[in-house]
Amino acid sequence: MSDPFAFGGPAESRPYAYDPVAEPEYFRGVLWRRFFAFVIDALIICVPMGVAALVIFVSGFVTFGLGWMLFGLLSPAFAIWALVYSGLTLGGRESATIGMRVMEIEMRLWYGAPMYSLLAVLSVVLFWVSFSVLTPLVVIIALFNSRKRLLHDLLLGTVVTNTEARAGALRRR
Repeated sequence: MSDPFAFGGPAESRPYAYDPVAEPEYFRGVLWRRFFAFVIDALIICVPMGVAALVIFVSGFVTFGLGWMLFGLLSPAFAIWALVYSGLTLGGRESATIGMRVMEIEMRLWYGAPMYSLLAVLSVVLFWVSFSVLTPLVVIIALFNSRKRLLHDLLLGTVVTNTEARAGALRRR
């Protein structure tokens, strides 16, 4: 079977790496863990931007208002920082952001391969675009598929699962 949504060239005929019926431990609790990982990552991205905004605000007083012109750079810096953070962490060796690591989940390609930086950045951009346009659908769709995939996961051919260590711990229970 080939996946028409596989990213990065023609999809090869590969089976899904994670079967929710044969290996339910890979998907147990993933949606809640994903939500809390998102909150952790949002803090990691927003706190430095808040500090930068505070520095710009204070520098405006010191420079008699000239420093406040730097506020115009804050939005592009925020977007760049978020994309770099996602590309380096989600597209890194562990295929997980810091929040995902804390929550013991990881994102993989549908056939089990690790993420790579370009796909990680594309995943984040597609998430925000789909979330902005189709807010309830993005989340609701995960409730009705066995692999708990969000809309952008389906489009990109990715899946979020528990890490091997967490899945092993759930297997032993």
